[in-house]
Amino acid sequence: MSLLPYALARPFLFGLDAETAHEITMSGLTATQGTPLIWAYCNGRIDDPITLAGLKFPNRIGMAAGLDKNARAIDGLGAMGFGFVEVGTVTPLAQPGNPKPRIFRLPAANALINRLGFNNEGLDAFLANVQKAKFRSANAANPMLLGLNIGKNAATPIENATDDYLICLRGVYPHADYVTVNISSPNTKNLRALQSDEALDALLGAIAAERTVLKQKYGKSVPIFVKIAPDLDEAQIEVIAATLLRHKMDGVVATNTTLNREAVKGLPHAEEAGGLSGAPVLQASNQVIRQLRAALGKDFPIIGVGGVMSAADAVSKIEAGADVVQIYTGLIYKGPDLVKDAALAIKNGLQTVNLRI
Repeated sequence: MSLLPYALARPFLFGLDAETAHEITMSGLTATQGTPLIWAYCNGRIDDPITLAGLKFPNRIGMAAGLDKNARAIDGLGAMGFGFVEVGTVTPLAQPGNPKPRIFRLPAANALINRLGFNNEGLDAFLANVQKAKFRSANAANPMLLGLNIGKNAATPIENATDDYLICLRGVYPHADYVTVNISSPNTKNLRALQSDEALDALLGAIAAERTVLKQKYGKSVPIFVKIAPDLDEAQIEVIAATLLRHKMDGVVATNTTLNREAVKGLPHAEEAGGLSGAPVLQASNQVIRQLRAALGKDFPIIGVGGVMSAADAVSKIEAGADVVQIYTGLIYKGPDLVKDAALAIKNGLQTVNLRI
């Protein structure tokens, strides 16, 4: 249990505009990681290992990409008890993202809308931060896993998007436990078009070919996951599943934020442009997970993300077919204790199922 209850910090943070609160939080994590002050928010990690895509995850709860875009606070986030942390999305070149304001809270719905637009300091700065992280040496016997999430620059034409992904893949490959190819942010123009049949086939074909080269170069195989949107119909999911299998991708992250506003209609900020995250995404994300599991078979790795605001929500992701679960908006609303509570609920829930079997 962290020494500083999140209930005390949240009113201060929620009294600020959302992006200022985010920047203060990330700066605080960056400054305190590796110091005794980490006890203000650290949690003991629940031990519930699972092997997935050839990797040993210490437990089934991870930090989703997007919170730490520049990989500044890997060790700070890890101290909250995550079994794995995913940072990024990183693009080849630094870019400012979309104009502010660009993050909006919808407290009545336990939700956020963001249109950040892959704001980040670029690949070189990102990799420098990754290499500073101490999490592997701090727990050498059973280290937290690190996912590195890659994207394209806003200025890169969509027809040249593959070039950006390959630049990033080459950069992050030697430093990642796994790599996530983000083709589902709604905040980079035309990015979601990469989920369509021909575009996805071409992109994943190029990534698969590059993976073969990198595997030989570095003498290790780094799993590659693909992150998709919740706003897909069953036919689109079938196409994506078939393409993932055809190019032997190692897993899928389901899902990103949604453009659907039905669940927040009438609330302040509900009509802001951007991706909606938090509680309203839970059921849509779970439905995509169920359809993916049916299409991909029982052994294909699925990281479930979207709308996990409680331990029960995390369990629902596993029940829908996910192997492991990520949180983001839930951490903002509920604080670090959600990490431990969710990991414990999944562990205990699966033990109960196994006992029944």
